[in-house]
Amino acid sequence: MTRRRMPAGRALALRATMCLMPKPDPIDEISIGGDVIRLGQFLKFAGLLDSGGDAKEVIIDGFVQVNGEEERRRGRQLHDGDLVTFQGRTVRVRP
Repeated sequence: MTRRRMPAGRALALRATMCLMPKPDPIDEISIGGDVIRLGQFLKFAGLLDSGGDAKEVIIDGFVQVNGEEERRRGRQLHDGDLVTFQGRTVRVRP
């Protein structure tokens, strides 16, 4: 069985396209030491924000996503595997 080669021009274009594709940001995993944590607490614990007041504001203003959906409840309970995104950084909740 003979292997056909891709034309050089097409291969070069394909490589250029792959280089321009954005690479996904790494997802950090944060161990919470238990089964459940509230969203506001998690933002502070994960180091995404410095204070509970800041957490309250960004959550109410809709700047935080949980599992890809906007979340405006500071008391939202997070469980193992939930993904929290704020300012382009995504972190996964781990027990």
